[in-house]
Amino acid sequence: MPIEKVILAESDENLRRTVAEFVRSKRIDVAEAGTVQDVYGYLGKDEFDLIFIEAKLPECELIDFLGDLNQRSEKPLVVPLVNGDPDSFVLECIKGGAFDFLSKPFSREQIEIALHKAGNYNQISKTNAAIVESSVDDAEREILGESQLIEETRKMIKRVAQTQVTVLIQGESGTGKELVARALHTQSPRAQKPFIKINCAALPETLIESEFFGHEKGAFTGAVAKRQGRFELAHGGTILLDEISEISLAMQAKLLRVLQEQEFERVGGSKTIKVDVRVIATTNRDLEESVEKGDFRQDLFFRLNVIPIYVPPLRERVGDIQFLAEKFRELFVRKHGVSVEGFSDAAVESLGNHDFPGNVRELQNVVERAVILCGPDGSIEPEQLNLLGQALGQPERQSAKGAKIDEAAPEKDGFPSMDEVEKEHIIRALGQVDHNRTKAAKLLGMNVRTLRNKINAYREEAESEEDLAKLGDKD
Repeated sequence: MPIEKVILAESDENLRRTVAEFVRSKRIDVAEAGTVQDVYGYLGKDEFDLIFIEAKLPECELIDFLGDLNQRSEKPLVVPLVNGDPDSFVLECIKGGAFDFLSKPFSREQIEIALHKAGNYNQISKTNAAIVESSVDDAEREILGESQLIEETRKMIKRVAQTQVTVLIQGESGTGKELVARALHTQSPRAQKPFIKINCAALPETLIESEFFGHEKGAFTGAVAKRQGRFELAHGGTILLDEISEISLAMQAKLLRVLQEQEFERVGGSKTIKVDVRVIATTNRDLEESVEKGDFRQDLFFRLNVIPIYVPPLRERVGDIQFLAEKFRELFVRKHGVSVEGFSDAAVESLGNHDFPGNVRELQNVVERAVILCGPDGSIEPEQLNLLGQALGQPERQSAKGAKIDEAAPEKDGFPSMDEVEKEHIIRALGQVDHNRTKAAKLLGMNVRTLRNKINAYREEAESEEDLAKLGDKD
């Protein structure tokens, strides 16, 4: 992440001007200071990435100055300019928080190296702050399965990963689209660079531009400090635009420019920022249909859809269900420190008969719950899988003749459609978590916005107060 703004604090006016001129030639803004009061004045008005400061600047106790900077939430890196070889004072400064030092006389090449090191440090620190890695087993990041469909997906990833091409990953919620995106990154030449994810569906419209491109201090109410956006943090690496179909048409136009020109401006800024980023997007919608409806720009679709990868739902690779269930059992046995030997024949049959509208994520949640609830004999039974979504501890209802009643089954003749199965599955999930949509979305393996949209659609179709009650309170 290049250095953008520097304070150069040096009492020797000729040296200060010479260095400032060189730094400005690198397209970096420089504020010149002759006293420590000047430095504090600049820091009170603006944000800076780096301070070159004369170690013996008049009226400046450098150790105290470093201590003051350490109290700031947004603090620039500090490089003292010292006379001669480093001594104990320089070491004390490094311990006090100085980033580096330059010994006078220094060359332009040494200044350039210091700027480069500071820029690299900024990118690493800001990128690490943006990446929130969950503490999961590596197996949860694997693309698991033995079916021909999933093997073809793995082959496609291997072929495409070595290129720089933009990829659009399509598939239902819970199929593993993010795993495919991560595999494209880790198998690419950019593997050692940042992998930055942004969930487009989880961000309000008012914040998404700032999340994408960053903002300058004072760009809007609440922008109390400069902030780098996700595209900037992903420089040199890969950015994943999760659920790309959820962004507005206005935002789509701005995103199109980044894909075409690899440049943008921060919100409230005028400086054009160049980036080298590989873009991977995911969607659980049919984007071609969205284009026809006017909800998605055709030119952006063409830019994203250079290489499409389809991730099949679990119902299209039924043969993988038992294999995946066993892998997840092994994973959660290690994670929770319990003893579970395997699945009973009845449990295997129950898994095979379930449609899994939540796909692999639903299967993963089901197996984790079963591992936790498994009895002392170490064999998972259908009741621990709880595929009917019955609340734990709730007795099963029975008819007058003693037959079990599945309250979740659609009360209509004929085989239910996938839409009906999905609706009933969502209703069961809502009932299990007392209609908490956030918890229901996590249980189902879908984002909250997608779940909310489906619930609102179901409310419009509801024919009775009882149907509405199953969906919970309206937003």
